[in-house]
Amino acid sequence: MFDKSEMDQVLLATGGYDHTIKLWHTHSGICYRTMQHAESQVNALEITPDKQLLAAASYQHIYMYDLNSNNPNAIVNYDGTTKNVTDVGFQVDGRWMYSGGEDCRVRLWDLKSKGTQCPKIFEVQAPVTCVCLHPNQVELFVGDQSGIIHRWDLKTDHNEQLIPESDAMILDIAIDPLGTYMAAVNNKGRCYIWSLKSGKIDEPTKMNPRHKFDAHKRHALKCEFSPDSRYLVTTSADQTAKIWNTSDFSLRQELKQENQRWVWDAAFSSDSQYVFTASSDGCAKIWNIDTGSMEKEYAGHQKAVTALAFRDCAV
Repeated sequence: MFDKSEMDQVLLATGGYDHTIKLWHTHSGICYRTMQHAESQVNALEITPDKQLLAAASYQHIYMYDLNSNNPNAIVNYDGTTKNVTDVGFQVDGRWMYSGGEDCRVRLWDLKSKGTQCPKIFEVQAPVTCVCLHPNQVELFVGDQSGIIHRWDLKTDHNEQLIPESDAMILDIAIDPLGTYMAAVNNKGRCYIWSLKSGKIDEPTKMNPRHKFDAHKRHALKCEFSPDSRYLVTTSADQTAKIWNTSDFSLRQELKQENQRWVWDAAFSSDSQYVFTASSDGCAKIWNIDTGSMEKEYAGHQKAVTALAFRDCAV
């Protein structure tokens, strides 16, 4: 496992159904700060690229918390969404934030202006389940409950649609850091893989179907590529997370523990040797990818942990 100095350079945040967000010392497993999120459950968490703020997606709001103070309450409230905010993320330089929601809209939020302005909105015909920013920082891939993946070009406002499977909800989308693969998972437990090819300047990314497989027996909830692009993790309502080799999408490890129930979220360590998971047993866990063993448990939430955010402070 990481040595202590490495583990103390990691930011790990968890949130869920108990209306709290917790920050953890990853080496010791001790929670060092609890923040209040009283109005609703936490749907998604993300840490800003400068590691100063934590965004929490919730019902009708995105709340921003200061990671460098002891303030238990949010310092900024981004509102205007009429239903659940289901996903949130940041442009690489932290200039803007994107979010998706059950009100069928994707929003871009200007983080450099005073106030909480939303200069751009992309509307679809079904509740948005997930939003993924391409490493090129100019294309957003949006999944919705009707099973459509939308590619939204932020420069031209052009969009196109892709339907990998009829009568299935897209629950998450991920693109590897090199921009060579895209993965999407659905409520039937299937995972779809595309190879991505960037066109010339100002040309859209081309998506070529590469592979599809039955990843889980029940809903597949999340997917995420490792920082070195060698692995893909998927999580599921079937009580497992699974690690797949991206070379051939063969199964590398099944991460399972009795009574962990739904596994909602996952994030890799920066060296791609470990993965964090969040699950309905009220715990987050860190797993060794080589051995498949659980290295540590982060216990303290009173209900399901549905979201986690992770950043390595050394990066």
